[in-house]
Amino acid sequence: MPDQPVEILLVEDNPNDLELALHALKRNHLANHLVVARDGVEALDFIFCTGAFAQRQIENGPRVILLDLKLPRVDGIQVLRRLKADPRTHNIPVVVLTTSSEDRDIKECYDLGVNSYIVKPVDFTQFTEAVRQLGFYWLLLNHPPQT
Repeated sequence: MPDQPVEILLVEDNPNDLELALHALKRNHLANHLVVARDGVEALDFIFCTGAFAQRQIENGPRVILLDLKLPRVDGIQVLRRLKADPRTHNIPVVVLTTSSEDRDIKECYDLGVNSYIVKPVDFTQFTEAVRQLGFYWLLLNHPPQT
């Protein structure tokens, strides 16, 4: 099977938030080329084509990454740091979608080059609407630079 381009890399360890995000994306036909990583190590392996993703081509990397911060093994800030430090991946848009509204987390993420920082709404309807709008904006409206 040829290496298919990925539109969204969803990095989320919370099963409930993952289910809600997937539901919102699928309902709005934005999940055709989506990969889920459940921790920071899996996200880094996918992004940099290592481990289980060694056969993948980095050029077919995601058009946008939805990144939780509170992840097992390697946290989201470390994932963001590695991603933005590498010239092959630093232009990939990253949207932090997290429960943390800590000023230090927000500042650090923007200092590292995050494109957007969103605190997850607690309400089901608000959360699914936020994910829907994120998908539409980053996949349909945003024009990233050509690599």
